[in-house]
Amino acid sequence: MTTTDQSHRLRIGVIGCGHWGKNYVRVLASMAGVELVAVADPAADKLASVHRTWPGVATFTDHRELIDRAGCEAVVVATVASTHHAVAGAALAAGLHALVEKPFTLTVPDASDLIRKAERRRLTLMVAHTFLYNPSVRRIQTLLREGVAGDLYYLKARRTHLGLIREDVNAVWDLAPHDISMFLHLLGETPRRIQAVGRSVLKRDREDAAFINLEFPSGIIGSIVVSWADANKERCLDIVGSKARIAFDDLNTLEPVRLFYKGVGRDESLDSNFGEFKYLVRDGDIVSPKIDVQEPLKVLCEDFVGAVRDRRPPVSDARLGRDVVSVLARIDAALRRA
Repeated sequence: MTTTDQSHRLRIGVIGCGHWGKNYVRVLASMAGVELVAVADPAADKLASVHRTWPGVATFTDHRELIDRAGCEAVVVATVASTHHAVAGAALAAGLHALVEKPFTLTVPDASDLIRKAERRRLTLMVAHTFLYNPSVRRIQTLLREGVAGDLYYLKARRTHLGLIREDVNAVWDLAPHDISMFLHLLGETPRRIQAVGRSVLKRDREDAAFINLEFPSGIIGSIVVSWADANKERCLDIVGSKARIAFDDLNTLEPVRLFYKGVGRDESLDSNFGEFKYLVRDGDIVSPKIDVQEPLKVLCEDFVGAVRDRRPPVSDARLGRDVVSVLARIDAALRRA
């Protein structure tokens, strides 16, 4: 598909119809410029539900049948993380563009392998880091670009809840990709040093909670807390700088982003030879910028379709996905050392 082919409806299939897959089905079925042609999932009840709502969509219990027989040009891979490499690899080998749910893969070599396959065939390969398409995060990126926060000191993120405990990965691989992708995207750099501690509070073979510290080449530090075992559900990101603190609360539908024009600095106007300086505490306004209401998943899907149609890189491309996997692997290694 090229930029001159704007009237063409991209034929897309969805592989995996679980927690996120059913949302892709809903969004893609209503998108302009898209034809949802097929859904694959081994669970017959999920396919029956799709057929009742969208009777014209073909259903398959085996993703390989969808890839071979549905006539798709692109697929969304929303299966469990441990299958992403194999399923996305099969789609790319068949010449299909692919949007893969996070985490992209479970190893860096697997991520690199998919990137090579996509580049060899000149296919779009994208990873679904949904928060990069959240209007609040996009506004924060603009604020940082404008220097509203001043020199950045640190970022801290908290992502906790009870439930949706996964059996294929630990809480870090399930929850932290959101925050890691935001850190890398907003800062434009990857961490040089990582520390992490975790605990399996449910007495299994994987961590249900973890505390992660990141140090970036610029000197900015980051902190991430993830947990499946916390009764207080949080989806928060704070960015602290020399001029302001930017607070993002994804659960706050009225004021998801707030700017606190408060901070502390040094008054170095006195003679530093005597080590004389004062700390100046600034007390300023609290501002809630207007945030447009958009569904991040729909914006993400629009970026994927646009990337395929215009042959341009998407915002959340596969290389960013591989960088996130690399950070996750390093966190796992730090957990093993702790």
